[in-house]
Amino acid sequence: MTAKYFFIFLIFFSLSSCLGQEKETSDFTIAFGSCNNQFLKNNLWGEIKKHNPDLFIWGGDVIYSDTDKPEVMIKNYDMLLQNDDYKAFKNEFEILGTWDDHDYGQNDGGASYPMKEKSQELFLDFLGVSKNDPRRAQKGIYYSKNFPVDNKLIKVIVLDTRYFRSDLEKAKDGNKRYIPKNGGTILGQEQWEWLENELNDSKADFHIIMSSIQVWSNEHGFETWGNMPDEVTKLDMLLSRTHAKNVIFLSGDRHISEISAKKIQGVNYPVIDFTSSGMTHAYTSYKGEPNPYRVSDVIFQNNFGILHFDLKNNSVQMEIRGEKNLLLQSHAQKYPK
Repeated sequence: MTAKYFFIFLIFFSLSSCLGQEKETSDFTIAFGSCNNQFLKNNLWGEIKKHNPDLFIWGGDVIYSDTDKPEVMIKNYDMLLQNDDYKAFKNEFEILGTWDDHDYGQNDGGASYPMKEKSQELFLDFLGVSKNDPRRAQKGIYYSKNFPVDNKLIKVIVLDTRYFRSDLEKAKDGNKRYIPKNGGTILGQEQWEWLENELNDSKADFHIIMSSIQVWSNEHGFETWGNMPDEVTKLDMLLSRTHAKNVIFLSGDRHISEISAKKIQGVNYPVIDFTSSGMTHAYTSYKGEPNPYRVSDVIFQNNFGILHFDLKNNSVQMEIRGEKNLLLQSHAQKYPK
């Protein structure tokens, strides 16, 4: 091989390594995404498949169906379920997920949404949840599942930030949609108690918690845990009190993607909120917004999130990837054993 062709080979190999699969260096891989308008083309299913994920987690807005008519919501779910690309993906990979407002059925909706019980039924139908599953009998779609990997354990916790959420405080100046308010709840008492039990009793080495709405970023004026500061404080205290190992939050909703990290007293690692949004449409006119916890660039093109777990070294490689599997942003985090 001449030097010229060897150099070309090296370039090709480097690009392939950057854009291709990392499965061979990952003990466990989670992919996730959100904001999937069923009327728009999703070009990412094939790209996610290249990573051969052990699990895909919906981060909400699986469909766009703001309605109080069940037949409309059923039709919209069916449109996604009959999509050839999603159908092929669904047949090959395990899928968990939560909803956000547009698949819940009401823009920025919360506890007062009148069709929430029927909406829960339809969302669980979409996920293919058994009629005997406990989620069929409870209020809300929160759920957890353990994934043993060799001698380690990864626990995935899916929160419901819609069913119990109190009304938001609307801003009056027009610069923001909402402002923080005292009191109120995001999870509701029953879900809070459940979450504490999930963390207290857990033997997991990693806890991956899907929130749907952003957890740490709190100054942009849209939906966020920061609209109810008392709930954020409660969450901080819960993480500190339970000593749950290596918690990573995932979120969607915003049509931008970024990685935020917060230092919490009593927790000996930075707690990350990894936001990936959206899959079919993004906030392409994004001009900037404050986030005191941001540790990455902001991505405002169609994308999905990937987490590669190196369980021997207790580290996680977090990646935001776009169409053609392009690596848009990455963040490596080492965790205590």
